[in-house]
Parts: sequence; structure tokens; C-alpha cells
Amino acid sequence: MPLDDLVPDTAAATSAFEVAQAFHSAALLNHCLRVHLWAAECGRERGIAFDAELLYVAAMLHDIGLVPVFDSATVPFEEAGGAVAWVFGAGAGWDVGRRRRTAEVIVAHMAREVDVEADPEGHLLELGTGLDVSGRRPEDWPADFRAEVLDAHPRLGLAEEFLGCFTEQARRKPSSLAGQFVAEGFAGRVRDNPLDRIRR
Repeated sequence: MPLDDLVPDTAAATSAFEVAQAFHSAALLNHCLRVHLWAAECGRERGIAFDAELLYVAAMLHDIGLVPVFDSATVPFEEAGGAVAWVFGAGAGWDVGRRRRTAEVIVAHMAREVDVEADPEGHLLELGTGLDVSGRRPEDWPADFRAEVLDAHPRLGLAEEFLGCFTEQARRKPSSLAGQFVAEGFAGRVRDNPLDRIRR
């Protein structure tokens, strides 16, 4: 399946990409694009029913709380990102329930595990970010698909940029999940991501 076929063709999806492109660095933008493809392909391959538009919007905005202009001084970055997504959904004309769901999916991506039955989009986003950030379970995606995604959206030094973001989050918000991850040796997992040995 061509990669473009995994991207929903809706006004909200197009707008979410425009927001991500406007505010993320090149490395973080490519990270969001890859995360969506990992998540959507996993859902398709495993026969998981999911809301394609909601997953795409959540993937585009899941790390926007790391961007300086949206970084909160008080709440974890995933909660700040969820709030941005809620506002985005309002602008897209989504009802309150759909806005809330998108925020919940973004918050859930930082969990160590998300129940697929209770939250299929959160489950898929968590799996996609786990692969892209720390290289968790790359064997769950075919090697040719991994290479195609990495060729289309190169990593551009994501590891060091992401570690800088997380280290700053941990310094200012040590009780957050980012703070806990950094304290538990997150840097080693990020720097040892096998995706960085496939394509730079």
C-alpha cells in the first residue's frame, strides 16, 4: 500500500499537518509523520478498527507541547499538547466529545501500555511513538515498510533533539512522565534506537 493511502483526505487532517509544519522543527515534523505511518499501518495490519482522522490529528499534534510557544510551565507536555488539540478540534468544528477524545489520545501516548479495546487510537499512537523514539519492537513492522518510511521522512538527528526536549521537561517538571523516563535511563534507549542504524 502506498504511504499516501494511509493519510486521511479530510480538511481537518490537512489543517493538522499545516499546524505541525508551522510550529515543529524539521526533525519533529518528520517524527510526527513517521509516528502516524507506524500507527496506521499497525492498525491496518492487525485489523484494529480506529478513527483514521482522529489518529492522524493526534499524531500531528502529540508533541506540540514540546514546542517552546506551546510549552507549559506547569503541566506535562502531553497534557499541554492535548489542550492544543482540543482547541484545534473546536476550530475544525468538532463536537466536544471528539475534541476530548483527541486530547485523551495524545495524553495516552506517554503511557507504558494502552489497552487496545478501551482506546484503539491511543494504543496505536503509543506503539508508534515507542518505535520511533526508543526503537521498541521494530520487528512488528516489515523491514521494507520501515525502510520506505525512513526514506520518505528521514530522522534528521531526532534523537539528540528529542533528548534535549525531554531533559528540559524533566528539569522543570521532574514528577512528569518525561521526568520519570529520563530518570530511568531514557537517553540510552533513544540513542540506541535501531532505526538510526537503518537510515539517517
